[in-house]
Amino acid sequence: MREREIRGITRRRRRSLTRADTKAAPSPDLVGRDFTAAEPGTKLVSDITYLPTLAGWWYLATVLDLATREVIGYAMADHHRAELVVDALRMAAGRGELKENCITHSDRGSEYTSREYRTVIRELNLRQSMGRTGSCYDNAAAESFFGLLKAEIGTTVWESHEAARADLFRFIEVEYNRTRLRKHPEYGYVTPLETRALATQDLTPAA
Repeated sequence: MREREIRGITRRRRRSLTRADTKAAPSPDLVGRDFTAAEPGTKLVSDITYLPTLAGWWYLATVLDLATREVIGYAMADHHRAELVVDALRMAAGRGELKENCITHSDRGSEYTSREYRTVIRELNLRQSMGRTGSCYDNAAAESFFGLLKAEIGTTVWESHEAARADLFRFIEVEYNRTRLRKHPEYGYVTPLETRALATQDLTPAA
């Protein structure tokens, strides 16, 4: 590789965005590192990451359905205030067909313990779950998606926020949700969207 000047893609060292609000009580961990779900719309994981642009950091909040590993909600902005994760969760509720008492899991960052976010959780009849501070394994499924995203996109520094938005949208909606194959224990190698369709079909009552 040295002779041919070939270099592999390396993942950036992640700067943690988790800043716990010491005045806000954390929610219990309802997931316990069990990142599986039998039915779509019953267990979600959420997280925030950041990407570099010449215009400054660009932040991405995502919501994954653990039954399908589909990104059902996401939001992007030049900040990571509470409204970013609220927008991602509202998108997930709009397209994910969430069941009542669906678990939504995250770290203990101040965005997720905020009054705005918890108000939306109550409004949507969801149950909030949180891992421990500083333990990436407690939210490993969300961390794994961000690791994949950054490995696939590479070490790009975008020229603008708009360019980063376009690339992230394409990765999520086209390359990941619609074409990324993952081995499902029952359905075999299928994409997240195919998994949702198959699971929904299996759950439809016979006529």
